[in-house]
Amino acid sequence: MYQESPSRVPGAVVWTRTAGPGVTRPVLPDGCMDLLWSQGRLLVAGPDTRAHPPGGAAAWTGVRFAPGTAPALLGLPAHELRDRRVELADLWGAATARRLAERLGAAADAAAALEAIALERTVPPDPLTSAVVRHLDAGGTVAAAADAAGLSTRQLHRRSLDAFGYGPKTLARILRLQRALALVRRGVPYGDAALAAGCADQAHLAREMRALAGSTLRSYDASAKSETPSPSGSSTTA
Repeated sequence: MYQESPSRVPGAVVWTRTAGPGVTRPVLPDGCMDLLWSQGRLLVAGPDTRAHPPGGAAAWTGVRFAPGTAPALLGLPAHELRDRRVELADLWGAATARRLAERLGAAADAAAALEAIALERTVPPDPLTSAVVRHLDAGGTVAAAADAAGLSTRQLHRRSLDAFGYGPKTLARILRLQRALALVRRGVPYGDAALAAGCADQAHLAREMRALAGSTLRSYDASAKSETPSPSGSSTTA
């Protein structure tokens, strides 16, 4: 069973997934990064450009950060974690990671304790990157996003690599796919979901689904209807 709630960390959500065999869908790119806790391990899930297998039957707890907000908290640019799952000790040092793991292991509520750890290190979101995400998620073009941010397209690309892990065009594609899948999960026909999300047509959405998710719309839809509810982007992969 998957559950999530808004976090006190700006733009983030806190989520839990209890142990069990009910999740078989892959984890799809969503523009986010996660701080993860499972079976005594603290990990970080970087921004994805492809689907990852689910994290097995173990219980997971996570804080999922809004696109562009995790790098400042973690202390390194997002592109260094692209398509990776790494131990927190590799980022914050073994002693710090061990102390935090002991704290989580002793906590009565691991989700609240993990959120508290994130809160202790969080920094205010960068208004520029937040504006870029809003613009692209609304279906705006990369060129218009650069103009709105007062940057050249080259400057925006460089800033995006640090903030999101990939360029703004890739982020726009990922956000568009997530918009379409959210509609599909609500029962919207594929063609209508494609157009509403900003794709040219259903065939365009199907190509993006294969490229970014390694799957078809039909197989994703079927698995979504048959499983315990879980998010397409909860990064429960070690």
